[in-house]
Amino acid sequence: MRSIWSLPVATRPPRLVFLLNSAQRRLHQWMATEQERAALSGDRLPTPVQSGVLFILARTDGVPMGQLAQALDLAPSAISGLVQRMALLGWLERRPCEADARTQRVWLSAEGAAQLPGLRTALTRVNRRLTAGFSEDELQTVARWLTHVQALGDTHD
Repeated sequence: MRSIWSLPVATRPPRLVFLLNSAQRRLHQWMATEQERAALSGDRLPTPVQSGVLFILARTDGVPMGQLAQALDLAPSAISGLVQRMALLGWLERRPCEADARTQRVWLSAEGAAQLPGLRTALTRVNRRLTAGFSEDELQTVARWLTHVQALGDTHD
């Protein structure tokens, strides 16, 4: 019986787990480098997850923290610390829900809204780099596969 490693490289199955982990690590490194570059020029850019919070609040302000955690695919404990740090930066406000004081809602502040134009520009630049050289059909296939991978934890196969 032949091992897959004895096959020519072109006929081996892709190492999807390795490639996905490596790509995620490299993307985080690249994004961190971009943030460091912006910081050296005097800009204080939100992290990718902070950017996600700001974009969500720009679209739907006053979101309950639980919904925000769900939208970002984060644990409730993680969203609590994230919101607290962003409030300290002045980018958002957290207040109890008027209808249910046990629920905390998150609101975009003027300082947070001021981050959005730069974030949109940066996101356009990042997406342009990520998609360069790929057709729309290829990108749709990648998106469909990544969505499939995201859903793996949702079922008990």
